[in-house]
Amino acid sequence: MLSGITLDRLLTYFFTYTVIVTAESFWLWQFLGRLHPLIVHFPVGLLCIALFLEVISWFRKSTELRAGINAMLWIGAISSVVAAVFGLMLVNQEDYEGKGVAIHQWSGLATMLLAILTIIALRSGQVMLYRSLLVLTVVGVSVAGHFGALLTHGEDYLTSVLPVGGKPNAPGLSGSNFAFASMGSNGQLTTKQIQDLTVEVRSILAHNCYSCHSATKTKGDLRLDQKALVMKGGKHGFILKAGHPEASEIIRRIRLPADDKEAMPTKGNRLTEKEIGLLSFWIKAGAPWPGGAEKSIYRVAALEPRLPVLPAATVDITNPIDRLVNVYFHKNKIEWKSVVDDRTYMRRVYLDIIGLLPTPTQMQAFETSDKPDKREALVKELLSRNSDYAQHWLTFWNDALRNDYSGTGYITGGRYDITKWLYGSLRKNKPYNWFVRELISPNKESAGFIKGIKWRGTINSSQRTEMQAAQNVAQVLLGLNLKCASCHDSFVSDWKLADAYAFANVFADSTLEINRCDKPTGKMAGRSVLYKELGTISVDAPTEKRLRELADFLVQPKDGRLYRTLVNRIWAQLMGRGIVEPVDVMDNEPWSQDLLDWLAYDFVQNGYDIKKLIYTITTSKTYQLPSVGIKDADLVKASTYVFEGMVRRRLTAEQFADAVSLAFNPIYQDTSVVKMLPKTIQKEIVFPRASLVKNDPFLTALGRPNRETVSTSRTSQANLLQALELTNGTTFNEALKRGAERWKAKYPSSDLLVKELYRKSLGRDPMPKEMAVAQKIVGAQPSVEGIEDLVWAIALHPEFQLIY
Repeated sequence: MLSGITLDRLLTYFFTYTVIVTAESFWLWQFLGRLHPLIVHFPVGLLCIALFLEVISWFRKSTELRAGINAMLWIGAISSVVAAVFGLMLVNQEDYEGKGVAIHQWSGLATMLLAILTIIALRSGQVMLYRSLLVLTVVGVSVAGHFGALLTHGEDYLTSVLPVGGKPNAPGLSGSNFAFASMGSNGQLTTKQIQDLTVEVRSILAHNCYSCHSATKTKGDLRLDQKALVMKGGKHGFILKAGHPEASEIIRRIRLPADDKEAMPTKGNRLTEKEIGLLSFWIKAGAPWPGGAEKSIYRVAALEPRLPVLPAATVDITNPIDRLVNVYFHKNKIEWKSVVDDRTYMRRVYLDIIGLLPTPTQMQAFETSDKPDKREALVKELLSRNSDYAQHWLTFWNDALRNDYSGTGYITGGRYDITKWLYGSLRKNKPYNWFVRELISPNKESAGFIKGIKWRGTINSSQRTEMQAAQNVAQVLLGLNLKCASCHDSFVSDWKLADAYAFANVFADSTLEINRCDKPTGKMAGRSVLYKELGTISVDAPTEKRLRELADFLVQPKDGRLYRTLVNRIWAQLMGRGIVEPVDVMDNEPWSQDLLDWLAYDFVQNGYDIKKLIYTITTSKTYQLPSVGIKDADLVKASTYVFEGMVRRRLTAEQFADAVSLAFNPIYQDTSVVKMLPKTIQKEIVFPRASLVKNDPFLTALGRPNRETVSTSRTSQANLLQALELTNGTTFNEALKRGAERWKAKYPSSDLLVKELYRKSLGRDPMPKEMAVAQKIVGAQPSVEGIEDLVWAIALHPEFQLIY
């Protein structure tokens, strides 16, 4: 890890950290557990090769392979131990159960023991015992591997491909893991499942078939882009028989070998088994295609604002958010939980509003205060810290507005940053309507957003700067995906290619020619706003005038979508999950339409003030509920999601770096970005916050995107890159080493050092067991290496890494 990783030191970290972390499942153990198959598949497999070579050596009566066999035995045996440890982590972190799990687990442990005994027998010179144990070890590997495969791939993993003994499956349903395979109580698909299934099917057809079978090209008189035409078939007749995929021509054609002259598609990639299975399942279900009009399968959210009637307040539920959530809780039979304690709340709002940890003094003063409105007062105080607020929320807006300090486009002059304008806008809390207006009808400092990146060389027509502007404005400000429609008519919405080009043409200095799938059509684009109810663009006006008109149209109070999109993004940032998910698909169903509508309406009535919105949310009882841990990240965005409170999440890359900087030692010393800001603002900046430094491997590993494209959400899941960077990364290592030297000089006593470190990083004193372990790590007379190790362990502690 820190100053050169060794096996002994890694094991020390492992057991030390196991003691320090109490009661809470941690991402690193879950991540290491999931490396179990990687360790098993190759290194342990070397034991099988070792047996094979041992047999060859035995027959040849030769020792020339002995060195290689010994190396394989050692690698395989050590790997079996690591695999067993990781396997135990995995079974304790994930929801594995049943007889197969037990057999796999015990056969794996038996294999580990046999591998160790094999090494011992080899070293003691007992050749016959060694060879017998090696055979048993390989048997153990085979048994454990077989049952591991059954856990991963299903119990019919081997038998399903045999000519006899396998279970027959309906066409397209073999191994189906589609959400649509779950029928309703009457054995039929629900209306929602039919809608989702049809969208999936149309997506497959659009990606694989439209190049030959759509309005622009109708090979064999077959079109697959409309319901009636799909059912009609082509010049060779019907392509499907509802209810019978095995008798449907489309299934026969896509299953033919690639070299067959009748195989479809004739060019490009073949359909995957999952795609073929889904098409087969759709046909088996009767080939449903709901509604007469093509638009009817997609939900389209209302554009206009709406003020829902607020439910009556109660003695303890007065905040409008809580009153609306209370109705939702009653509907979903959810009981209100007690709000979090003062320490948890204070840490939460500090990180959410200004991105920093509270100091021990601030924490103690807040916890001991008996003022009834101290939480409301705390939020007001944090929101008044304009510089800290701007430095924290700069990360959020840099991601969304693809603003960065280095990277593609800057050297060639094909990209412009908006840092000075953005920082100033956040610092003075510019009303959101003016914020949007200045992005769309920009001054020199804010022009970088709609100018996009002027890429060098030949690019796809959908990547030209005008189309980038259209895509980015639609995505960031309206929660709308235009990327599909920038190449062809969208298959996930009702937006057409002509719509995307008409909107992109608003940003263009000359009229754009429409390109379909990067091929010119000879048709020139019109000019219009996406939502024509908002206004009509002056088609022949100069670009600057058109942009002013567009800005005026979009920021109107009647554009409810603009403000719903904003409040949904802020809610997601503070609560870990939007009212609508994904946050870029605002046509999706919200878990509470009334809450979304009320927040947006209230936001407009309060002068488009983002800080007031944050205050309303963070002072609600809803925000103060205990956080909810969700194991599977996919469940957060699932349509079946039920809101129960803030979703527990990891610190962002910038929050983590700043937390380490404040609690222990500044990670960054580079002030080049800070110097881009006005000198009056530079004086307010105490240390280079991570939001104000150029991207590097450390921040990239922890989740900062490269910002060449819009990024409106970051994953809260750990990954291999992060694990490696936190274990042996240069930036983190050097900061810990510098800090350890400083702390050693300041705190000669391990007792005082440990206490102060815990207070600054976790906001509390260490527990007796933690103190004992920590003192053992740093030593009676603290060493630099020991301090590094302790800080590393605390920095990976769930209590430090997570927002509870």
